[in-house]
Amino acid sequence: MKLQLLLGTLVLTAATAKAQLATINENFDTFVAGPAGPAAAWPQKNWNRVQNATDGPWVYAAGTTNKTVQYYSFSSANTAGYLISPQIVAPDGTKTVTFIAALTSGSASGATGTIEVGLVNSTSDMSSFTPIAPVISLNPTNTQYSLPVPASSNQYIAFKIIGSAMHTAIQMDDVIYNNATLAVTENTKSNDEIRFAVNTNNTALEFVAKKDPKNIQIYSASGQKAAEGKLDRQSFDISTLHTGVYYTIIETADGKTIKSKFIKK
Repeated sequence: MKLQLLLGTLVLTAATAKAQLATINENFDTFVAGPAGPAAAWPQKNWNRVQNATDGPWVYAAGTTNKTVQYYSFSSANTAGYLISPQIVAPDGTKTVTFIAALTSGSASGATGTIEVGLVNSTSDMSSFTPIAPVISLNPTNTQYSLPVPASSNQYIAFKIIGSAMHTAIQMDDVIYNNATLAVTENTKSNDEIRFAVNTNNTALEFVAKKDPKNIQIYSASGQKAAEGKLDRQSFDISTLHTGVYYTIIETADGKTIKSKFIKK
C-alpha cells in the first residue's frame, strides 16, 4: 500500500513538473471564441481569466480565424479583468514577455485603456499580483510590448486590463514568453550573422556583420520604442538613451529578424 502511494506521488509530481512551461508562444487562434459573458469556455489550453461574470468586465476569446483575447468593460468602468497564463517554471530573470495589444475601435468615445503585467501565484486569487513594469497606456492601433520578467517564486503571468469607461474594448494577441537574449536561432537564422556590443563610452552599439542590417529598432524595458534607424559605419548611436535595459529588433539584409538586448550603463 505504501509503495502504491509512493508511486502515485511520483506520478503526480512528474505530471505537475511537466505542466510547468519553460516558454510560451500563444496566438489564441485555436481558442473557442465567446460569448462575452460567463458562458464562454474557460480555462482554455491552461489559460485562465478573472472577471466579473455579471456586470463586467469580461475577458474572452474573440474572432474567427485570427483570434484575439478581448476585454470588454460592459457596465463596469475602471474595473480590472485578468488574463492568466499557464503555469511557468519559476522565472529566473532571463526571460521576457512580449505581446500585442490595442484599444479597439468599438470602445466608447473618449475611453482609454491600460494593461499592467505582473506575476501571481494563483489562477483565481489576484491578491498576490506583483507588477513587473509600469502600467502601459494603450494605443488605438496594435502595438507590441516587450517586458523583462524578474526572478520570482510566482509561476503565472497575469495581464491586468482596465478600461476607463463603460463599453471599453481592449484586445491582446501573440503572447510570447522566452529568453531575454535571442541570438541567431534556427527559425531566425540569417546568412548574414550579426553581432554587436556597447562601446566603452556607452554611446553606441558597435556591430560586426557581413552585411549591414536593413533596420534596427530599440525598445525600452516598458516596451516603448526608443530609437530606430540604420548603421553609420558599423555603429548605431545610443547616446541619447537613458541608463537601463533595452531590447533590439534587427532586420537583416536578407529580411530575417533577430531579437536581442543590451544594457546601457
